[in-house]
Amino acid sequence: MADQQPLQAQDKLAFLLVLVPYLIDHERVSVADAARHFGVTEQRIRRAVELIAVSGVPGETMQYQHGDLFDIAWDDFEQNDMIVLTNLVAIDDAPRLSAREASALIAGLQYLSALPEAADRQAIHDLMAKLSRGAGGAASNVAVGQDLHDATLATIRRAMADGRGLVFDYAGPRTRGSTRRVDPLRVESIDTDWYLRAWDLDRDALRTFRLDRMSAVAVDDRAAERSTADVVIPDTLFQQSGQDVIVTVELDCSALPLVADFLADTADAEDADGRVRIRLAASNGFDGVVRLVAGLPGRAVVLDPPAARTAVRSFAEAALAAE
Repeated sequence: MADQQPLQAQDKLAFLLVLVPYLIDHERVSVADAARHFGVTEQRIRRAVELIAVSGVPGETMQYQHGDLFDIAWDDFEQNDMIVLTNLVAIDDAPRLSAREASALIAGLQYLSALPEAADRQAIHDLMAKLSRGAGGAASNVAVGQDLHDATLATIRRAMADGRGLVFDYAGPRTRGSTRRVDPLRVESIDTDWYLRAWDLDRDALRTFRLDRMSAVAVDDRAAERSTADVVIPDTLFQQSGQDVIVTVELDCSALPLVADFLADTADAEDADGRVRIRLAASNGFDGVVRLVAGLPGRAVVLDPPAARTAVRSFAEAALAAE
């Protein structure tokens, strides 16, 4: 490869700023491999490495002392065309993620890799490895478990990857199951609950299904008729329908973010006691409202309608009787 035109000063600096992290990440790399990676000549890589070796940050006396400059394994470089940085300056002092921060990010990436639409799982895996290496301490071994939903998620992922439909049995907590035929669009979660956003062919509408209520999930023989390019999926997980009943609930203001996806409209203003009233769209059985109140013990109170209050009371009485 013929050498390119000489770089301007700002371009040379930009090249060095990307070359140094590359060399640090690879620890030991040949001149030829580095040249192929950046699409430049081997001669340009050699000149850049020689420049790095005389770069650094002066000490407190503003004089360059031992350890204030980058250094390389010169014998390996000159005899074998291999680049190995043996002393890092300033860049190694940059703030690093703590072990706790790295573990949290790795857990989030594991969650993303489980989603059917997360196509580039190798890139996610590589990023998790970099986070583990770059943390200020040893990152904890983290595993985001979806044991109850792994088989269902795998089937949904296969259907979405192949552009096929899904067929499964679906039942509410108080209703008998029915077979549903859908085009899968997206998988989302709220806390520990996982949901499938899909186009229901029998109802010709967008529907949301809880994974723990789906059974006998299988990839359909037919090709999916709709994709995310054809269907507008609202940001909120649930949408109000004409059969829903509006339920008024009072809860602590601090719990409001936990129910943001379920609101039928905007929440009222916070009162002097830090309480706020919200309205939820619920089915006639009020199962969702009951789960909400049970998940926020002492923090949520159903105010209206009376049928919703009765459903919550019946649930509480049954739970106490079971003890």
